[in-house]
Amino acid sequence: MNELFDKVSGDIKTAMLARDKVTLEALRGIKKEFLEAKTAKGSDGTLPDDVAVKILQKMIKQRKESAQIYSEQNRPELAENELAEAAVIEKYLPTQMTDAELEAAVAAIIAQVGASGPQDMGKVMGVASKQLAGKTEGRLISEKVKMLLAK
Repeated sequence: MNELFDKVSGDIKTAMLARDKVTLEALRGIKKEFLEAKTAKGSDGTLPDDVAVKILQKMIKQRKESAQIYSEQNRPELAENELAEAAVIEKYLPTQMTDAELEAAVAAIIAQVGASGPQDMGKVMGVASKQLAGKTEGRLISEKVKMLLAK
């Protein structure tokens, strides 16, 4: 994942030269989170892909939740800023699965695990969460698993 770290560092320089404040703030936030993860207690100084993707997803979720709160409190300028940062961060995530791709993947996992109904949701979610990490949101995986197991 060092390549993503290097890409973010390079893009920070580009954003500085372009005087793009929103992009710069978002990229600095990503770099800060990556550095903290690399130097965290128990870390070996590297940042695996799956960990970096989880960090990015968490950051996007935080930005969207903040934007929603700002909107509810009648602060549209702050909400816009949070959503703009979320859009910048999303560019560094792997391409997300379409609904049809997600349904096919979950159906394959259900067949692989041998799940027969809603009582097997835990087994399916365990495998699905690992296999589909970074490709789509956990909430969407959960909804799709529930829907397919209910059939």
